[in-house]
Amino acid sequence: MPMGLARFNELEESSALAALHEACAARAWARRVLAGRPYATADALGAASDAAMAELTVAELEEAMAGHPPIGRPEPGDPASAREQRGMAGASDELRAEMLELNLAYQHRFGHVFLICATGLTGEQMRDAVKERMGNTPEREREIVRTELGKINRIRLARLVAEDARS
Repeated sequence: MPMGLARFNELEESSALAALHEACAARAWARRVLAGRPYATADALGAASDAAMAELTVAELEEAMAGHPPIGRPEPGDPASAREQRGMAGASDELRAEMLELNLAYQHRFGHVFLICATGLTGEQMRDAVKERMGNTPEREREIVRTELGKINRIRLARLVAEDARS
């Protein structure tokens, strides 16, 4: 069992909830993941995250989405969103302006921020994804967002237990 995972398993409940909240803003998700402790492996933690994500209601999913800034505009002082959106860091002014326009159109259509697991994607790939997803029904888009949030949560949880091991 990795040392980071062992520490996560042993954290006091309030500290563990705070750590989980950094991975996902949905309180119900964090409570469900917390309830599964102790985890024998990081894969088991990831599977619990996936199961908790699948159980989120529409309102809980909206709470999770609210914790994510728009693509191309990471929250100042939020290293996770800056790291995850690195593909937009070198984007041209033209691409940044296009993403702003697309983000606004997406928000108008679906009522929430465009969400994608941006880790490893270029600005152009993110732009193409938002364009493609604009044609989805709200129900289809909600399920895509659920899947993308699940990917983000897994990446953040892996980093959480890895960072815990180094601290």
